[in-house]
Amino acid sequence: MAPKVLISDKLSPTAVQIFKDRGIDADFQPDLGKDKDKLAEIIGNYDGLAIRSATKVTEKIIANANNLKVIGRAGIGVDNVDVPAATAKGIIVMNTPFGNSITTAEHAIAMMFAVARQLPEADASTRAGKWEKSKFVGTEITAKTLGVIGCGNIGSIAAERAIGVKMRVIAYDPFLSPERAMNLGVEKVDLDELFRRADFITLHTPLTDKTRNIIDAAAIAKMKDGVRIINCARGGLIVEEALAEALKSGKVAGAGIDVFSSEPAKENVLFDAPNVVCTPHLGASTSEAQENVALQVAEQMSDYLLHGAVTNALNMPSISAEEAPKLTPFVRLAELLGLFAGQLTQTGIKAIKIEYEGTVAEMNVRALTSAALTGVLRPMLQTVNMVSAPAMTRERGIHVEEVRREQQGAYEGYVRLTITTERQSRSVAGTVFGDGKPRIIQIKGINMEAELGPHMLYVTNEDKPGFIGNLGTVLGDAGVNIATFNLGRSERGGDAISLVEVDGPIAEDVLAKVLALPSVVQVAPLAF
Repeated sequence: MAPKVLISDKLSPTAVQIFKDRGIDADFQPDLGKDKDKLAEIIGNYDGLAIRSATKVTEKIIANANNLKVIGRAGIGVDNVDVPAATAKGIIVMNTPFGNSITTAEHAIAMMFAVARQLPEADASTRAGKWEKSKFVGTEITAKTLGVIGCGNIGSIAAERAIGVKMRVIAYDPFLSPERAMNLGVEKVDLDELFRRADFITLHTPLTDKTRNIIDAAAIAKMKDGVRIINCARGGLIVEEALAEALKSGKVAGAGIDVFSSEPAKENVLFDAPNVVCTPHLGASTSEAQENVALQVAEQMSDYLLHGAVTNALNMPSISAEEAPKLTPFVRLAELLGLFAGQLTQTGIKAIKIEYEGTVAEMNVRALTSAALTGVLRPMLQTVNMVSAPAMTRERGIHVEEVRREQQGAYEGYVRLTITTERQSRSVAGTVFGDGKPRIIQIKGINMEAELGPHMLYVTNEDKPGFIGNLGTVLGDAGVNIATFNLGRSERGGDAISLVEVDGPIAEDVLAKVLALPSVVQVAPLAF
């Protein structure tokens, strides 16, 4: 029987035809996504669900999706899909991360021009017969400094377009290497310097815990008087109330906002602010982009349903059925090593080296490397997956090196990941034991054996008496329960590392107390 796919949003006729041409039974109901109850009622009849942004794939819908194997999102954002629920149900979630990059970058440039010349207000005034030439004195783009926050796929295109209209471009992106910045023709700076120097600021970063509210009242205070801000990335990157106040005071001369903290935005504090150009999330809305992502998702879903090929999956590695049982634990190990190192990396990454020794060196290391890169990038780019991670790494000019060698040490097979930043190198190694669980076996050259739990505390310190007792006291006084406690040191009295599993997240004030302990050098919470 042919696989059945429900298309519950408006996909192009060409995409629908791709399903049919590939032998897929495609049920095109473009308005069904708006009816949650009806969707929940019939979703159990389908093997695949193709959507845009209108369909909300909630936990309730997934609970009814007893035959569903794949959800395909035509576009990059999967905010409308409960990915953890889909993963728990064994449903692959795919997206099309690169289909609308040019369109979004072009919209940001268009918004910048509209804000600089007050085009919407001037248009409305002229149509009203007012002819207010003196009211709409704009500012030139040429020779101004554009600050790009997030210089990945979309941000780099926006930077290139801005250079084309003779702007100076500075960029903040922890993953942007100096070499890549040079090739793009942009100057890499830290965030405070970007705020201080930029005449225009455009946001092209995903919404993560680290980027949420990246532009707040404190950030705006650091900016030039008369700065203009563009956001075509994600709502939540800007504290809208703070921006509205800055627009009213004149600190910010204008803003172009395509995305909002709550969408659809029928009401918003920015709507009443002066000198704002607002659009209804049009970043990806061109006929070319809509067509591209629709065709891509149709091809990807067909390939999976017919042949088991996985492309651009957010919750499943690209691994063949034959090698899965042996490889999967090491894929998880590689991703954990990357996630471990990525969470501890605060400066720009220049290189990532992954060493495979012993039995693991004979495996599909391409999948392992993709998993490791995914882990490294995920703290900053939460939508990254095993397919997109290598491309995102290349975009940022990060050099990736793979090394394979025969067994030399005590372990039958292990993986070591080393990140080199502009300031230092940090390595972490691990293996998979007979129980199939990944273990850390070495951090920064210090041997230790540790299983990674959901919440960990990483502490580096000088090896001096009293440290363990002091740390236990601070955590105990704060009501933090210790599940496991792993220690290692380079030598007596030398550098030491503690890796502590706790039962939940640790508050910032508790972390500050740990950092203040005698002999403590670094403290970082880790989540896995």
